Amino acid sequence: MATAAVLAATLALFLRAAAATAATAAAEADRIGRLPGQPPVNFSMYSGYVTVDAAAGRALFYWFIEAAGVPAESAPLVLWLNGGPGCSSVGYGASEELGAFRINADGRTLYLNPYPWNKVANMLFLDSPAGVGYSYSNSTSDLYTAGDNKTAHDSYNFLVNWLERFPQYKHRDFYITGESYAGHYVPQLSQLVYRNNKGIEKPILNFKGFMVGNAVIDDYHDFIGTFEYLWTHGLISDETYEKLRLACQFDVSEHASKECNKVFDIAEAEEGNIDAYSIYTPTCKKTSLHKRRLIRGRTVLRPGCPEGTIPARRSTPRSTTTYLRCRELCMPMSPEYRIPGDPVYDFWKDSPRSMLPIYRELIAAGIRIWVFSGDADSVVPLTATRYSIDALFLPTITNWYPWYDDEEVGGWCQVYEGLTLVTVRGAGHEVPLHRPRQGLKLFEHFLRGEPMPRPVDSVQSF
Repeated sequence: MATAAVLAATLALFLRAAAATAATAAAEADRIGRLPGQPPVNFSMYSGYVTVDAAAGRALFYWFIEAAGVPAESAPLVLWLNGGPGCSSVGYGASEELGAFRINADGRTLYLNPYPWNKVANMLFLDSPAGVGYSYSNSTSDLYTAGDNKTAHDSYNFLVNWLERFPQYKHRDFYITGESYAGHYVPQLSQLVYRNNKGIEKPILNFKGFMVGNAVIDDYHDFIGTFEYLWTHGLISDETYEKLRLACQFDVSEHASKECNKVFDIAEAEEGNIDAYSIYTPTCKKTSLHKRRLIRGRTVLRPGCPEGTIPARRSTPRSTTTYLRCRELCMPMSPEYRIPGDPVYDFWKDSPRSMLPIYRELIAAGIRIWVFSGDADSVVPLTATRYSIDALFLPTITNWYPWYDDEEVGGWCQVYEGLTLVTVRGAGHEVPLHRPRQGLKLFEHFLRGEPMPRPVDSVQSF
């Protein structure tokens, strides 16, 4: 019996060692030696595919950038998701917003982002669902059956399988972040992780919290808040504002009604040639029309500008697309990079009307939740976010106050019981793109669980 026990223990040790060796080999196969046109760096990067459904041949592409400003061995693990549905986290978040690099106008070389989020965390960017960016499926039907539920489960399977490849990140403090339609992805994935962790003393996904920006949260309040923003910022007439309220107020289905769309067309004309994602950003004189998603489920024509004419541009410029499609980067199973991913964009299957029930569940569980909003965005505006949060009826811990960055007001903050709301002054739909320094400061405070800073002398008594 003793001999059998010794043999069993020896076999277990051998299997663990073999698994560790295999994981190390898989991770090393994903290691990025040097990207085309990349400046020197002092951190490691990895990219590759993780299979999430072997039967369907469905695999998701990731780009992992280890922490540089703090020790990677102790820094938290953070997943970033862009929205859409169908927008690439590699093409937008990693390449234009909070990643380690930005792409030069030549579409061939990179320069360092002065405010990368890997300064304080290990950043994991995921192209999801299949059909977006480099992610793919061998089953064509997958591209026409994407939806919230499938995306959440694929992302969860990705994380579990990714940690087998990078076991050193098991049990590490883990956070989920994102923006726009990731206002659905992030809380849904958070709920799945939280529920699957129940009853596990030491879960491999040591989930601590989530943060979303300019996020789609609740259809009803998003509609009402958007109409109010357009009107209070002088973008539409009194008459159109009233028509929007009448035609769309109770239209909280996935797709807007024909009558609602007609009024939106009028609103579009009244807004004129502006960037709805950043209403104070200068636009170009020469414009072309291309599709943009104004409200979830509604595709409209938006004015677009030649590359380089919008200082803080919303759309992925040609240089980013050119770089990500270059031969040196092309993945064997996904030869053409798609930003956003069609037909995923047009065939979304399920989309719950509200994320508020998930917020309530995770707030009750003590999960850290931050919501931030660039206040120059008219697509998913601050007013919509505030109405959605108000619907949670949370007690206030710290009243509305200005937070400061380099002696300037960076935005405003309110701390509720279980949730923190932060605005970023002058930022558009993508806060890390429009206000990168303030976006990094916001991220740092979220990770520390500390409210945004305010000087003592900024509190006035009357």
